[in-house]
Amino acid sequence: MALTAPTGTPSGAIEALLRDDLFHADQALIHMGPILRHLLRNDDSSIFSDEVIARVRGMLADLARQLVQALGEAAGHADAAAWAREAGPGLVEMLSGAEDLLDHLHMLAIEWQLAEKVEGRLGISPVLTPLLQDLIASADPDLAARGMNLLAAQARFGQSIRRMQIPLIELPVELHRIVLRTMRGYVSEDPSGVAAAEIAERVLSKARADAASRLDLLAYAISAAGAKASATLSLQNSGVALFLTALAMGAGLRRETAVMCTTESQMARLALALSAAGLDREGLVDVFVALHPEVALPEGLELLHPDYAAAMLAESQAESRL
Repeated sequence: MALTAPTGTPSGAIEALLRDDLFHADQALIHMGPILRHLLRNDDSSIFSDEVIARVRGMLADLARQLVQALGEAAGHADAAAWAREAGPGLVEMLSGAEDLLDHLHMLAIEWQLAEKVEGRLGISPVLTPLLQDLIASADPDLAARGMNLLAAQARFGQSIRRMQIPLIELPVELHRIVLRTMRGYVSEDPSGVAAAEIAERVLSKARADAASRLDLLAYAISAAGAKASATLSLQNSGVALFLTALAMGAGLRRETAVMCTTESQMARLALALSAAGLDREGLVDVFVALHPEVALPEGLELLHPDYAAAMLAESQAESRL
């Protein structure tokens, strides 16, 4: 990673440095999906950690189990849960072919890995943070209630990830639809399965529509907080989950991309995203000290206008098909 540069670097050189690093970051992102699919289908996990790959595999299997159980319940099986544990290997394979779903699960595993890392290094709780405490203590009863719901959702997220699970209702709406389409495809050649899938889809769609997922609550919390970038993009204040949501919203990124920004291959993208979100140099330094303490940010980075940083990110995203 070449983000570190000598002090006194002119603004034009900063842009060239970031563009070069961003090109290499793009290459890593372009190849991430195919590599992950290969690793999930083989035993070679040398590129990504065993822990991350195991968690993605586990979450795919858990989604398949929930879908098969829903099919069993719709078909009238007496013990659909037990039946689901014995079925569905083909469905796991089908789900792993959905690139957006695979990317989402991968980034959830990376997010929790990051949360554990910063908790161990800096003592930042992955569940209860100062910003969340402020929301819970709000005089607005609705905001306080949502803060409590987020506290519970964040605790459940940690438990689920450690168990290599993910509830269907926690998927973003568009991914939930993809998963249901995959379920329909799984039973498409069985007339009784198609009928069960129609019932299961109605039940599962209603459950998702009635639920406020963890990601929904995180987005609401950042919107409702009304805090400046220096507060929401402070890891010490927000914690990892709220920080990632604030970064995505502030820089106009997919949340999965915001998570990926925190990895070692994406430091240039992180610097640009923080700049695009309006963070000043002091804030940038604080984030890099927390996430990448070995990296010294080049002088002049604060001269990049947020709109220009956002434009560089948008150009890069188009090229890497993010």
